[in-house]
Amino acid sequence: MKARRARLIALVTLIALIVISAALAVDLMAQGAAWRFLYSVTGEQAPLAQLYAFADYLGNLSRRMPVTADHVPVAYAVENPLAVNTFLELEPELAKRERQLQMIAEAGIGWIRQKFAWQDIEIRGRGNFVDDRNDLDGDGVPDPIDAWAKYDSIVDLAERYGVRILARLGAPPAWSQPEGLQGTFAPPANLQDFVNYAVAVAERYKGRVQHFQIWNEPNLAFEWGNQPVEPERYTELLCRTYRALKAVDPQIVVVSGALAPTIDLSGYNLSSFVFLERMYAAGAKECFDVLGAQGYGLFSGPTDRRLRITTINFAHVVWLRDMMVAHGDAAKPIWIGEMAWNPVPDDPSIRDRLTYGQVTDAQAAQYAVDAYERARAEWPWVGVIAYWFFKRPDASEIDQSWYYFRMVEPDFTPRPVYFAIQEYARMRFGRAP
Repeated sequence: MKARRARLIALVTLIALIVISAALAVDLMAQGAAWRFLYSVTGEQAPLAQLYAFADYLGNLSRRMPVTADHVPVAYAVENPLAVNTFLELEPELAKRERQLQMIAEAGIGWIRQKFAWQDIEIRGRGNFVDDRNDLDGDGVPDPIDAWAKYDSIVDLAERYGVRILARLGAPPAWSQPEGLQGTFAPPANLQDFVNYAVAVAERYKGRVQHFQIWNEPNLAFEWGNQPVEPERYTELLCRTYRALKAVDPQIVVVSGALAPTIDLSGYNLSSFVFLERMYAAGAKECFDVLGAQGYGLFSGPTDRRLRITTINFAHVVWLRDMMVAHGDAAKPIWIGEMAWNPVPDDPSIRDRLTYGQVTDAQAAQYAVDAYERARAEWPWVGVIAYWFFKRPDASEIDQSWYYFRMVEPDFTPRPVYFAIQEYARMRFGRAP
């Protein structure tokens, strides 16, 4: 009798498991309630990937979770956090710069993250703000022009269209760099040269541009002259520039260089967590108002809640926030300098095609919106988030995988992500038509 009862229970259990499994399979294939739940915690859309990622997500229960101090008010709150990276300095025609700013404003985007390239402003030497690189009239002789003129027009246009500027300071000219490192992104041999350039930009646009980011991705060797990165030297650069900019205008907001999401411990590149810890040890706490970080999702969507410290996903910044809280910096926000998912096509001729992951155009659009919404709803300590990127001036980089992050084609044709963000801006901030 007991054996028969045990067999019956086993049979009923088996049937129940089959029914539940079949129902789950049907739900996942139809993107029903279970599918939506799994997407909301894993950032995955393929059913098998969702199940695998969910098992990984459950590992959060066995690990210390980050402390984010969400109750602490942060400084420099922004009404509209929508931003986009621009390359306006590469557009030779004023009309094209204006069209970009017009389209950005029409999308409801409130900020641009725009490089004020040192190598494009102080080209030939210290204190020389003349651009003599081009023969404008075709007579075979370079025609010197004011190197500031292009940037003056960018600031003018941003004001005209009601778009604020986060000025990205970097890209040293060859004359400032150590011997053998000219033409890279190596920091200057004399850090004071960078400070002087930053002050020149701040003084020229005083009261018009108030947000400055000091360098980009200083924890990557490529952004540090193709040499091992130096958290302590970067911190010295940051601190000296911070003090000089505050002397120009105490209202200036200094954003630290956006840390790239890497777990590399080679020293050539360096984990964003290790780099930030060494910045704090070198005295960086007193030298930035906003922490800069990148927010790429790479191989999972923005709703991925797996918080393994060695996992690079959109939630990677949560661990940076944990470090800030541990160092008594809970009142400072994080601004995300670059955020996007890459709809790179299936073309083997594209270099490093899958380096940044691969999504469809529809996914890229939806993920961008979901990223903005998650940050708005869950991370009160995140401010500006800049989509990577608006457009390039032409299609010459079509063979490079990063080119496909674009929001708009070189001929100004909007891609799906442009319309998705425009609709999100209209719905959430009432900013777009």
